[in-house]
This record gives sequence, structure tokens and C-alpha cells, in this order.
Amino acid sequence: MGSDSDMPVMAKAARILDQFGVSYDMHIISAHREPDAFFAYAKNAESAGYRVIIAGAGMAAHLSGMCAAIFPLPVIGVPMKTTALGGRDSLYSIVQMPTGIPVATVAIDGGENAGILAAKILATSDPALLDRIKEHGRQMKEAVELKDARLQGTGYEGYMKG
Repeated sequence: MGSDSDMPVMAKAARILDQFGVSYDMHIISAHREPDAFFAYAKNAESAGYRVIIAGAGMAAHLSGMCAAIFPLPVIGVPMKTTALGGRDSLYSIVQMPTGIPVATVAIDGGENAGILAAKILATSDPALLDRIKEHGRQMKEAVELKDARLQGTGYEGYMKG
């Protein structure tokens, strides 16, 4: 992440990865404030064993795009909500990459989806992880069915009170 202010959003990605049993490292690295450290990280990520990078940043949000320019494997960008433009600045900076430098981009403050997407990418070569992801999908489906059953059993007014 580009700043410790990104931690609440990036912690959502970490919780999902924990849930799926995917190991990860978290770092605060600023592409703008410490470019030498950033370049060293991105250049060595593949040899360090990283297979996907989730990069969260706000405002100019160059972290994910620069990672994608250097790191040869998938990069997922998480645009952070900002006070000036509500995160649209971050979103546009991440999603509007030049041809040949793709960044998979999730919603503004979409840390949880970034974690799920990273796990799905890794699951293409890990059948056990794929099974855990399928189970997560089943649990989400059951949660919606339970909510509907509650609504149907109580009516709208009962649902709102309960």
C-alpha cells in the first residue's frame, strides 16, 4: 500500500486471504516518496516468490501501474477513496493503463474483492484453494437465501424490526 492510511481497506484483502489460507506480506511503499525502495521491491518480487501483487493507493495512485510495468505477473489495483474527488482520481489512475501494462482494478475501497480476485488467480494452479473459494461462494448463496427466507416469513415490517 502507498500509505498507512490505506490499511483499513487493505486489511479487508488480508482477512480474505487469511480465510482462504493464502500467505501474503504487507508493505507500505511509496512509488513517489521512496522510488528506489519501490523499484527494488517490484524488481525482486518475482524472485521472492510473489505470484500476484495487490497494490492499493489513492490520489495519483501510481503504485499499481508501476508494479505492473515491472512485475511480470498479475497486479490488482485497489483505488482508495480520497477527500478531494471521492476516489475517482485513484480509480482513473489505476484503470486507465496504457496498452501492454494491464492492472486488474476493483472498486474504490474494494479490498475484499481484491483479496478474492488474488485467491482466484492463485486457484488456477491450486485445486485445494479452488475448493475453498467454491465453498465461500456456497456460503454467500446460503446467506442470501436465509435473508430472503427471513423476509418472506416476516414481511417487510418484521424484517426491519428484527
